[in-house]
Amino acid sequence: MALILIIDDSPTDVHVIRRALEQHGFQTAVAVDGTEGIRLAKEIKPDLIFMDIVMPGVNGYQATRTLAQDPATSGIPVIMVTSKSQPTDRVWGMRQGAFDYLVKPVPAQMLVEKAQAALAG
Repeated sequence: MALILIIDDSPTDVHVIRRALEQHGFQTAVAVDGTEGIRLAKEIKPDLIFMDIVMPGVNGYQATRTLAQDPATSGIPVIMVTSKSQPTDRVWGMRQGAFDYLVKPVPAQMLVEKAQAALAG
């Protein structure tokens, strides 16, 4: 089954996302900030990344842009999962290379459906 990297600094959000995905057979890995997420993405080559935006240090926009521009990780779809709900936030996220953009709280079933859609190509 697919390996999904969750990059989020909120233990509660990580727990919710991880539980939803693992209950549907996905394997998960976690990074707590953008810097660790970039490193881990290069190391484990996940099939998909769920990315928060508001994190200390390297934020989700910066991390997504870095991953999208690196040939080693550019093929990994990134779904932003964030509390930033303004239309301009979504546009900026997609411009950084995101595959999709979800606003928290995201129902568990939607997380699973979006993961399946991203992995299907």
